[in-house]
Amino acid sequence: MRRLLLPILLLPLTGCIARTAVDIVTLPVRAVGAGVDAVTTSQSEADERRGRELRRAEEREGREARRREREERRARERAEDESEEPYVAGRST
Repeated sequence: MRRLLLPILLLPLTGCIARTAVDIVTLPVRAVGAGVDAVTTSQSEADERRGRELRRAEEREGREARRREREERRARERAEDESEEPYVAGRST
């Protein structure tokens, strides 16, 4: 009876031991794979990054263009204000 009972009780342990052995053996391979994935960039990631850079550049150019237009408009207004003769009451032009 003991001869039959002992292998039956040890059967679940052999599965755990085998699983642990597989985990230990494959651990270095998984670690290297994770390291390679962390270092390399996929094509889609590169495309996304490039798209973000282009959008940021376009936004920056837009802000600069609006700033230049605003400064030009203010300079024109100042020039117009300086070129006008001051209004003097009772004087006709």
